[in-house]
Formats: sequence, structure tokens, C-alpha cells
Amino acid sequence: MKNLVRMRTSLKEEVEAILNDQIKMEFEASNKYLAIASWCDRNGYKNSAHYFFTQATEEHTHMMKIFRFILNLGGTSVTPDVEKQKQEYSSIRECFETALESEIKVTTAISKIVAAARQVNDYATEQLALWFINEQIEEEYNARRALEIIDLMEGESLFAIDQELGSIRESAAQSMTNGTAE
Repeated sequence: MKNLVRMRTSLKEEVEAILNDQIKMEFEASNKYLAIASWCDRNGYKNSAHYFFTQATEEHTHMMKIFRFILNLGGTSVTPDVEKQKQEYSSIRECFETALESEIKVTTAISKIVAAARQVNDYATEQLALWFINEQIEEEYNARRALEIIDLMEGESLFAIDQELGSIRESAAQSMTNGTAE
């Protein structure tokens, strides 16, 4: 049966495998952001909690985009296992450092998908991955900008920092729309 199914798809096994790895990575990122959102909410960082809840939803959407892509090409999408996420953070800075590390890891993984797709002339997967590369530019920018704000406001009240962090997504979207980064 496997050979028959494989004959009915243009998706190469090695590309399907790396896409399923990415599904797992996006799922883990979504769960990580939910845990961070929970920590932020419990510690009074309501705007940051909202930011991370939005990020969690976005990562889940990314996972589903890849999941459906594989299925639409006749491949097999693999439902990822749930891994326990860190629940406690020492500071709001650590939350955004964790986010930046996660986004850099995702960008690196997406670049590997582009390379794998190019190696086997899989233009559909390459186009999907290029969409994600563009998305990652914004995600890394947002996490870096949050850390810049935290550094710039050092000594300010934590409430003021949380207020400023609440505007990151909106200002990034505006910057990306205008083709400039702040």
C-alpha cells in the first residue's frame, strides 16, 4: 500500500519527513507560547500575556498550514506528541529571550526545508517554505524589539514596560506594511 500511495504524490519522502518535523516544531512553539502567556498573566503582565496568546494561536495556524499542505499533496501528516513545557520564568526578559531563541530555531529549520525542497526540485514545498521565511522576519523582529524595549526602559516600572510591550505586534505590522523596520 505504501508504494501505491507514494506513487500518487509528488511529495518526496525526505521532504515529507522534514515537513513533519516542522509540524512538531510549530506545535511545540505554540505550547511554549501558551506556557509563557500563562506565566505573564499570573504575574500581571496582561499585555505581554495577550501578545503570547496571539503568538500561540499563530504558531498553531502555522502547524495546521503545513499539516494540510502535506495532506493536500497526498502525503501523511503526523500528529506530534505533546511535550511538557517550562511553566516558570524568572522575568519578562527571560520570556522574550525564550521567544527569540525559539523564532531563530524555527527560521533555521525553515531554511533547511527550502534547501531540501531545492535539492529534489520540489517547487511547491519551496514556495510554502518561502512564505514562512517572510513570516519569520517579522517574528524575529518582534522578539528582538521586545528585548530592546525592556533594555531601553530599564529602571522604569514593570507596568510601563508591559504597556509598551503591548504595542509590539501593531508597530511591527505597520513597519512591515511600509517595508521598513523601526
